[in-house]
Amino acid sequence: MYRETRKICGLADDFPVSCTAVRIPTARAHSESIVALFDKPVDIAAARKALEEAPGVKLVDDIDNLKYPMPLTANGQYDVEVGRLRRNIAFDNALEFFVCGDQLLRGAALNAVLAWRPERGRTEESKGEEKLILKLVFPNILK
Repeated sequence: MYRETRKICGLADDFPVSCTAVRIPTARAHSESIVALFDKPVDIAAARKALEEAPGVKLVDDIDNLKYPMPLTANGQYDVEVGRLRRNIAFDNALEFFVCGDQLLRGAALNAVLAWRPERGRTEESKGEEKLILKLVFPNILK
């Protein structure tokens, strides 16, 4: 998991990454609890704004109304759900959050397509192209 994270994010081989994998039965969504360490204190409002504006990310973070990332709700979506955003109490300058994503729609296949043409960004047209490519890759899963 740590090697794949570095590869997907374009990080150096010596970039520190710590991961824990928990295998539970879900239809096809993966989940991760992430603690990101920074050089300076984290501004939660700025982090929330950055995630709201990030392509491929859907901020789902309304604990009062029981809205947070879940494999059940991430299933069938191209965007990755991110939520449970908070300061980490164990580490200074750390942000903790939870993510869920459909491993077929936002997994290796789509990441390969996005890596193939990163300069274009995601537009409505490119989303249609991505769906077509994924339907060709997974004809029995995607209708």
